[in-house]
Amino acid sequence: MFTIRYGTLAHTAGCLPLKELTAALQDYGIDFVQLALSKAIQDIDTSTGKLSPGLANYIAEQFDRAGIRIGVLGCYINPIHPDPAIRRLEIGRFKEHLRYARQFGAPMVATETGALTTFAEFEPYRYEELGWETLRATVEELAEEAEKWGVFLGLEGVSTHTLSTPAKVRRILDEVPSSAIGVVFDPCNLIGDHVQNQDEIVDDAFSLFGDRIILAHLKDMYAEGIRIRHGQAGRGLFHTAEFLNKLQAHKPMIDVSLEDIQGPAIRETVALLERLRGPQS
Repeated sequence: MFTIRYGTLAHTAGCLPLKELTAALQDYGIDFVQLALSKAIQDIDTSTGKLSPGLANYIAEQFDRAGIRIGVLGCYINPIHPDPAIRRLEIGRFKEHLRYARQFGAPMVATETGALTTFAEFEPYRYEELGWETLRATVEELAEEAEKWGVFLGLEGVSTHTLSTPAKVRRILDEVPSSAIGVVFDPCNLIGDHVQNQDEIVDDAFSLFGDRIILAHLKDMYAEGIRIRHGQAGRGLFHTAEFLNKLQAHKPMIDVSLEDIQGPAIRETVALLERLRGPQS
């Protein structure tokens, strides 16, 4: 049976010394982690300029000994930061992650795409257009770097970010036609507050970029008055079983990273998700 594999953010266990971190994560029974170096590893300086093949290999070895893959490096920059100097530093940090990703054993480096309203203060009438132009320029540069190192640039859409809809995710794939770009698909982030339209949004996503998904994030949506909060997968308003079955149909054995969850709940949640999916051929 070709089954989905589950993981989580490495810093779900906290920011710990590396060997303590891998020991804690081993107890979760996960297949892989999404590793944001500075958020997860307390005792090693992984700031810009400090990475090397030796350091990356050492970190990867500790995870391997715990039986856990580093499925993705998280490097969540703001690719449309309005200050060009800060944006340049962020791009440089991301490029360094791309250069060393394969030494970590990671096939991709992932980021979100900056708030939709980033330039509203400066250009109230064309802020979305300006944000898009800035994003496209950054993605072009990062995709070129990803191509050099044989890894994926993972882009995640969020309803309040520059890639706010499935159509916009498709648009960036069309405007930057690089095979090194993949999509990190977090359905709850794209749905936002439009819970009643969730099936349409998810189906649009699979139709528009299902072939380009390289990683999925999974959580759930819970009503709190008129607000929607995110939490543990499988018990809220999101149509989890339908999503997982569609995901498996499009991308067998894809990695699914569980978010908004406490570590001790991961084993129980994975069992719940498998029950929700029902018997698989």
